[in-house]
Amino acid sequence: MSFKDPNFGDRLASASRAKTAAVEKFRARPAAGDPAVLKRQAERAAIQGAREARAVERGAARLRAEEAERVVRREREEQDRVEAAARRERDVREAAEQAQREAALETERKAARDARYAARKARK
Repeated sequence: MSFKDPNFGDRLASASRAKTAAVEKFRARPAAGDPAVLKRQAERAAIQGAREARAVERGAARLRAEEAERVVRREREEQDRVEAAARRERDVREAAEQAQREAALETERKAARDARYAARKARK
């Protein structure tokens, strides 16, 4: 068989050898009841069980984290509501104080204006 130009017989022989090798490889597989096969299956089952246990633990940890986050969020929202109520109360109180100051200032201005008017009347 030449490297550069395989003829038809060479190709047929090569294909036949490949088929024979595949059949031999298939026949060389151990039977289902072989101890080595059973041992590998048991190892795979143990690995799969551990993998599933870790997945369940991750799921439980995720649920615990989500619940903790919900609790923190609820506490933060409650604190925001309390702060907003305090802010509104303070704003109302400040607005009332401002209105009271403005009324007092207006009263003082009116008294000064009246005094000027009275002084002007007194001069005439």
